[in-house]
Amino acid sequence: MKLQQVLSHVRKAIDDFHMIEDGDKIAVGISGGKDSLCLLYALHGLKRFYPKKFDIIAITVDLGFGNLNLDKIVELCKQLDVEYHVVKTDIGKIIFEDRKETNPCSLCAKMRKGALNDAIKACGCNKVAYAHHKDDVVETMLLSLIFEGRFHTFAPVTYLDRMDVTVIRPMLYMNEIDVVGFINKYEVPVVKSPCPADGHTKREYAGNLLKQLNIDHPGVKERMFTAICRSNINGWNTDTI
Repeated sequence: MKLQQVLSHVRKAIDDFHMIEDGDKIAVGISGGKDSLCLLYALHGLKRFYPKKFDIIAITVDLGFGNLNLDKIVELCKQLDVEYHVVKTDIGKIIFEDRKETNPCSLCAKMRKGALNDAIKACGCNKVAYAHHKDDVVETMLLSLIFEGRFHTFAPVTYLDRMDVTVIRPMLYMNEIDVVGFINKYEVPVVKSPCPADGHTKREYAGNLLKQLNIDHPGVKERMFTAICRSNINGWNTDTI
């Protein structure tokens, strides 16, 4: 996928859900994975011509596993002229060594978001952009149905009143395969996650389930996404799909 196509998808989501206003300073959460780096490119490109003026910075929360090499990300941010911050933590040690969590993802996510939110406020940002794409939206809905018994997924825009920070998700209209295509086309330097639980989670299960459902019933992912957009749940109040 070409950058222009990425920008088109991202701008549509931003416009549909009113994600950006004049004067916003937006932190982009960078894990080093394909999704967050695609989002960084997209917001950097959009910033040049979007009618509402905004600034971006990039932030990575280092979980402290000791084998996270961010040199390529540092170089990329220099090339894009994007301010970059790395937040050092001991989250990995706390989760896997001190507490020896058998289901580490939930606690890790809370601690990681806490560290990220603190960094966001310290940098003077009023918004943070997460790189969730269409597959993530539908997978979260499946997880909620299977394990919680409710029709639910995260919102396009979420205001965190305790932090006075707004979460936006500009890649909601992009498919994961489109992200992969963009990353491969532009040879974006992806950093592998050092987390020992990576690839062995309920979300991985939901992702594999969604892929199989889409093979067995072509177009089912799009139909599920359309159902979410028309459901009026949790901020999904658009009839544009």
